[in-house]
Amino acid sequence: MAGLEHFDLLAPLYDRLIHPPDTDAIVGLLGPDPSAVLLDAGGGTGRIAKQISDLFHSVVITDASAPMLRQAKGNDRIALFSCLTENLPFAGGAFSKIIMVDALHHIFNHRQTLTELWRVLAPGGSMVIEEPDIRLFGVKLLALAEKLALFRSHFLSPIRIAAILTELGAQPTIHPDPPNVRVLVRKPR
Repeated sequence: MAGLEHFDLLAPLYDRLIHPPDTDAIVGLLGPDPSAVLLDAGGGTGRIAKQISDLFHSVVITDASAPMLRQAKGNDRIALFSCLTENLPFAGGAFSKIIMVDALHHIFNHRQTLTELWRVLAPGGSMVIEEPDIRLFGVKLLALAEKLALFRSHFLSPIRIAAILTELGAQPTIHPDPPNVRVLVRKPR
């Protein structure tokens, strides 16, 4: 599990160092739903889930770093699970809404993670994956900096993310918002 120690060490400072993304854009694509259970995969400190939890029935945050999850405590509407996204401990179709924000590039196995997310997404549900857009020069510098800091990050282009999701039966759409990009899928009923 090399690389995860970075987040264990950064956990107490993470929310002060890394500002949350535009949650309006994420929710706009995802669609708020007061009856839905939202999965925030790789959600770390809950920096996004805490901001949008009132738009959903409840939220489940998963993260491989227990110290990051400890920072997410404090909201009764949010449940925490320490696990890898490659092997989610949930039944198929358990979530009608899923987000994964700024986390996919830190995952060990991208294809397995996307397969698991697709598996736990309910028919009729929607999922948004937001990542820094590796096609941009500034993001390439960020990727290099993470390598130099010995993170094991591996950024996928939005086209590659969409291709994997397409292989799983999804029909993804790509929504650029530099320096990030969001990939949206809706699972057919």
